[in-house]
Amino acid sequence: QVQLVESGGGLVQAGGSMRLSCAASGGTFSSYAMAWFRQAPGKEREFVARINRKGDATSYADSVKGRFTISRDNAKNTVYLRMNKLKPEDTAVYYCSADRGVVPSRRVDAYDYWGQGTQVTVSS
Repeated sequence: QVQLVESGGGLVQAGGSMRLSCAASGGTFSSYAMAWFRQAPGKEREFVARINRKGDATSYADSVKGRFTISRDNAKNTVYLRMNKLKPEDTAVYYCSADRGVVPSRRVDAYDYWGQGTQVTVSS
C-alpha cells in the first residue's frame, strides 16, 4: 500500500509560479509511474502530467504543455510539479497519483493510489 501526501499549494497571482511536491511512502517508489491530475469545482478530474519510473519520459496535457514540468527524485521518494505562467483556469485541487501498470495512461481509473489533494488558486 502506497501513501501519497501532496504539499505546496496555495494562492498565487496570474503569471506567477508554484511548485507542488508529493511524498510517497509504504512502497517501492521507483516501481511506479507517477502523475498529477487536477479537479476544478463542478468539473471532472483531468490529467495534467505523467512521468515514467526512471524519470526520463514525460507527457503533458495540451493545456499545460510548455508551462508545467513534472519531475521525480527516486532517492527522496518524491514527485514534483513545477508550474509557471499560472492562469486563473489552472485553479483546482491537484492530486498526485501512482500507477503500477506498464502501459502509459491518462485515464483516472488507470491509477492505483491517490493523495488527498492540495488546493491551487490563481487570482486574476
